[in-house]
Amino acid sequence: MTDAFDIVGVGLNATDTMLVVPHFPAYGGKVPFLSEAYSPGGQVATAMVACAKLGLRTKYIGTIGDDERGRIQMESLRSSGINLDHVQQRRNCPNQSAYIVIDQSTGERTVFWSRPDCLTIAPEEIAAEQITCARLLHIDGHDTAAVEHAARIARAHNIPVTVDVDTIYPGFDRVLPLVDYLIASSEFPGRWTHMDDPFDALAAIQDQNGMGVAAMTLGSNGVLARSKGEYFYSPGYVVNCVDTTGAGDVFHGAFCYSVLQKMPLAEALEFSNAMAALNCTATGARGHIAGVQEVRHLMAHGERRSRSEFAVRSHG
Repeated sequence: MTDAFDIVGVGLNATDTMLVVPHFPAYGGKVPFLSEAYSPGGQVATAMVACAKLGLRTKYIGTIGDDERGRIQMESLRSSGINLDHVQQRRNCPNQSAYIVIDQSTGERTVFWSRPDCLTIAPEEIAAEQITCARLLHIDGHDTAAVEHAARIARAHNIPVTVDVDTIYPGFDRVLPLVDYLIASSEFPGRWTHMDDPFDALAAIQDQNGMGVAAMTLGSNGVLARSKGEYFYSPGYVVNCVDTTGAGDVFHGAFCYSVLQKMPLAEALEFSNAMAALNCTATGARGHIAGVQEVRHLMAHGERRSRSEFAVRSHG
């Protein structure tokens, strides 16, 4: 095995249409939009852009449509310096897309997305050497069979696996035991375990699957994680929030960087929170992907936003 890359990502990309509105209307209502723009994004693709920005040797594996949205996505990834040797451009297939409505008054967004079946990546399309060339594998859950295959290759070669998951995918129970670092959405642990208490849900997922870290992002309130039976709560940073799109994806990229830098968990969570917060200061999934110096500056001087119930019950 040769480490040609620090990290390889297998998973989704998308090209978004961003619509900024002064405020989100009531159901059945109507408001004018203030601006409209294409913006490349997607869970794993954006995480890989963040990794590249942080100086990691980065490879992305996925599928892209041959339409205008696909072209925009390819240009964005290529300009980030990411290796795209095993990105498949599917003929006569539109790229994954999303319409994202951003409430200017809060920075919160509402997403409507579509991914055609012609973008599905199959396990046999991922060769072992595409995974073993890196020191870390990052996946999502959408093409579950393909990411399971990639994770099995990584596990067989002692390559750690990080995963970003925000919903329940059929067959994902076969992926979780192959994961070393789970960073899920705030909704996933409860839905997966049918437990209302987030502490209990994280403990159940970790104990059942044996990953080293089980965590859930909490939006502007930060992240809650469990490792070696201990809970860590890291509050989010207070910034002038313009758009929350892509914050979680950038968090994952920063966390992957932190793992490769062998940061202690508490520091890794703070670093990832800070990078995610900075991305919220501009519009788009990759609106403001900061470098290490800017992230460290926010960590040193930024104001934190704490949820007391997490802070009191955790030990971090």
